[in-house]
Parts: sequence; structure tokens; C-alpha cells
Amino acid sequence: MPHAAVPRSAAPARATAAAAARATDLSKVYGQGETRVVALDSVTVEFARARFTAIMGPSGSGKSTLMHCMAGLDSVTGGSARIGDVELAQLNDKQLTRLRRDRIGFIFQAFNLLPTLTALENITLPMDIAGRRPDREWVSRVVETVGLTGRLAHRPAQLSGGQQQRVAVARALAAQPEIIFADEPTGNLDSRSGAEVLGFLRESVRAMDQTVVMVTHDPVAAGYADRVVFLADGRIVDELYEPTADAVLDRMRRFDAAGRTN
Repeated sequence: MPHAAVPRSAAPARATAAAAARATDLSKVYGQGETRVVALDSVTVEFARARFTAIMGPSGSGKSTLMHCMAGLDSVTGGSARIGDVELAQLNDKQLTRLRRDRIGFIFQAFNLLPTLTALENITLPMDIAGRRPDREWVSRVVETVGLTGRLAHRPAQLSGGQQQRVAVARALAAQPEIIFADEPTGNLDSRSGAEVLGFLRESVRAMDQTVVMVTHDPVAAGYADRVVFLADGRIVDELYEPTADAVLDRMRRFDAAGRTN
């Protein structure tokens, strides 16, 4: 994927920026006895508002588990996961469903669009299900930002992969969530479409003050973020601010080298 310079917001304040989400001593353990696997090992991290954070690490490092726990898609074994000031572990199933619907946006690698609905209907579907009237002015702004004007009446089969992922991005943005979690959002896209989607996510942070947390294995994708958090063996081992693709790749190579010598 070709890497182009992208505009960023001002450098994030490490200690003073308000957190859209935070984990404190967060642990996630699967199984017991010999089958026990520690996916997250006392992770403490904050995701600042109006910032774009990438989470990276080798397979099995815990990056997807961290995102799922922070998004309320998976329970935690210990510690705390919060969206704003809300402690997820204190919510019952109904409250957790409402929080995910009203305050969190999701972008998945597989798009997850309904084939019988138009692009616009897919974009407004979560709000329709919730019985909320879409903010037409905001939806129009989102559609324009992601470049879907003129494609709203098309069904997914009539759209390219990049356009389908743009619909998924617009769907996440349209409800004006506090935070968007994106799981390998460019994994099924060609390099050009992937660059477009990453640019749209970057623009949503810059122009709309959106908060984005993205799991990725791609150094170029991570280069669009304000900050990269690196995980290994369920722990945060490093972070990088104002990253470039080359800087991320160099950091990953150092981790690989350290792993081979241990």
C-alpha cells in the first residue's frame, strides 16, 4: 500500500488529554489448568478523545482481545475497562447492549453490510433499529467525507470492496459515537482502497473530532495514526507517537529480534 503524508491533529497530550476509553490492570484469561491462556496481563492504557490510536503486535499478542474487551464485546477476568466514566463490568446485558449501540461504533474487516439494503439504509440501520431519527445534516456530512455521494442508492453487490468499506465507516460515524473500534479495516481491500479508507478515518479524527482505535498488523496503516501501542504476550511493551510506516516497521523488527534472542 503506498504511503502518503496525511495531516494530523496537534500532538496528543500524554497526561492531560481526556480519555474516551481506558483500561486499568485489565486481565483476560481463557481456560484453566494446562489449557489456561493469559490473553491480557494487567494492561493499563488510555485512548484520548479525538485521537487515532493503532494497536499492533504479533499474532496472539492480545491486540484483538484488548479491543473486544474495551468495546464490551468480551468480558474481562480482572481489572477495569471504561468507556468515558462508565465501568463496563458494572453493566447488565441490556445496559451493555445500549451502550454499544449508542456510544460505540464498529468497523469490521468483513464489512457486515446487509445485501438487501441500499448504502444509505445500511448507514442508518443501527439508528433505525434503536428507534432514533438520524441527524440528516450530520449523515450528509459523513457521506460527503467518505466520498459516497452518488452511491447511496446502490446495494453492496453494486459497490466495490473499497466502497463497501466506506459504507461501513460511514455507518460507524453516522451515529456520532464517542469512540470507533476498527478491527483490521483494510485487511480485505486492495492497496488503493485501503489507503482511501485510512484517509477517511484520519479525516474523521481531524475534521469531526472522532476517536478511533484500530487493530492492525500493517505498518503503513499504523502510520495514519497519532499513536501506536505495541503489545506482546498480553502486555503493552512500547508506544510510538506521530508514527511513520518506516518507524513502525523498525520498531517491529526490533521486537522480532529481541524475541529471537530471548
